[in-house]
Amino acid sequence: MAPHQRLHPQVHTSEDGARIARRRSPRLHPQIHASEEGGGVTCRRSPRLHPQIHASKKGAGMAGRIRRRGTSPVELASLPDDMLREILLRLPPQPSSLPRASAVCRRWQGLVTDPEFPCSFRDHHREPPLLGVFQQNNEGIPFIPILDPPDRVPPVRFSLGRCNSDDYFVLDCRYGQVLVHNYDSSEVVVCDPITGDQRRVALPPEFKRCAEVEGTVLCAAGDIGHVHGGCHSSPFKVVLISIDRIVNRPTVGVYFSETGIWGNLISTESPYQLGGITGSTPPTLIGNALYWLSRRDHIVEFDLDGQSLAVIKGPPVKSDIDGQTHGIILAEDGDIGFAVLSYPHFHIWQRNVNGHLAATWVLRKTIEMHTILGLPSDIATGWEGLIGYVEDTHVIFLRVCQKVYMVQLKSMQSRKVYETNYVTQCHPFTSFYTPGTAINGGSNGAEMLPNT
Repeated sequence: MAPHQRLHPQVHTSEDGARIARRRSPRLHPQIHASEEGGGVTCRRSPRLHPQIHASKKGAGMAGRIRRRGTSPVELASLPDDMLREILLRLPPQPSSLPRASAVCRRWQGLVTDPEFPCSFRDHHREPPLLGVFQQNNEGIPFIPILDPPDRVPPVRFSLGRCNSDDYFVLDCRYGQVLVHNYDSSEVVVCDPITGDQRRVALPPEFKRCAEVEGTVLCAAGDIGHVHGGCHSSPFKVVLISIDRIVNRPTVGVYFSETGIWGNLISTESPYQLGGITGSTPPTLIGNALYWLSRRDHIVEFDLDGQSLAVIKGPPVKSDIDGQTHGIILAEDGDIGFAVLSYPHFHIWQRNVNGHLAATWVLRKTIEMHTILGLPSDIATGWEGLIGYVEDTHVIFLRVCQKVYMVQLKSMQSRKVYETNYVTQCHPFTSFYTPGTAINGGSNGAEMLPNT
């Protein structure tokens, strides 16, 4: 995956771009980056602050009109609030963007701290950034940041509080929420690391007797156009699954926060030997269905709309009892995919269903591991593992010895994101996150500016 873009690139203009007007000042140096169709305008400079504005294709026409009129910094400052607001909405959705913009002047601060601005900001970008991962260790569930400064969020900001202990086990992260399980107290807790809120949910009696419980948390907001990644006050639902190994029967339960009750448990017979759900491996969300990988490489499908459960035969690959070299992914055309890490190859299978509803698995791609940019040339250590996946961005996390790499499946580019002594699953955490943006009082708007 290409590295996350820092907030210090050069000013770009199109091929037909005009000269860029500049004027020095000891106070500030905001930048406007225009897309292929537009030009750019820069404001006054500062030795301490360099906020940037990236214009998308949608905003390129506006930037082009400003450039063609020969706008000076004075004219930029005189732009009406609604136009300046549209420009600020096009800042990248990284944690430092809005605090840096807020520090430019009180006018900018007033715009980005308007109560309606965060919602519009999320609506414009749609896809929340990947901030880091939560990974279980012997002491708890710490947050591990993966962004570069100034967007790197210190781990203490996203502490799980009482749930950050060895009494709890992380099940999944989704939409800015973290789901953890306490076996001794027979409960799951939905944690919001950004706000610190926690909702405790007692397990239904049937799950209290289960040795293995896996699950996920989903946003249940029903409003049209809702954007995930800022679901702090939205209703949610918890989906849990367990497999009775004796009768080979998977069972699913769904909890609804709006009613505060569990729905009827859903169960089905399996025609295949499942051997339990692969431990600590969260489900993959494809369309409106959740898919869990069993220890025998068969797949348990739960249809969220129809509230139905089914078992799908997996591809013809060697079973992965340990569950860290195989994983369910989203195929390129939206179907179910299956990834297999087998050094020196990385295989991607796809499940195809014909008009007669007959399903077959097809090997779509075989990648030589050494061709994945950024990975070491020799990774045959016996400690390789596929330990995390993000459906929305098609990113997987690979563990090689004590190093964890993030790989973008479309470009096959990778970068090392952190090191760990643990072989547990990592749980990617995506969310819109904006620290305080006040000037001269209140929460510190510059808290994301230093290279922490």
